[in-house]
Amino acid sequence: MYWFTASATSSARLYWESFASFRDPVTAPSGLSVYPYDITVPSRREAERRFTDLRWFSELPRGGHFAALEQPGSLVEEMRGFFHLVR
Repeated sequence: MYWFTASATSSARLYWESFASFRDPVTAPSGLSVYPYDITVPSRREAERRFTDLRWFSELPRGGHFAALEQPGSLVEEMRGFFHLVR
């Protein structure tokens, strides 16, 4: 699809810019659901260093980078669990 729509560069740019500042600390209340086949799989210790107000951390048994397509039920449950804590 990227080839036909000539959008490969713009889609890759998001990753380039994200990884360039990947280690900047995040001070907002945060939740992290770690899927085993994602691009990066941080440990809880790594997550706590970056997300200084980490309120939700979960390691899931299945899924990857496209969790919304691969494991939609678990993604919804993870989001509900986190937002239940911060509302």
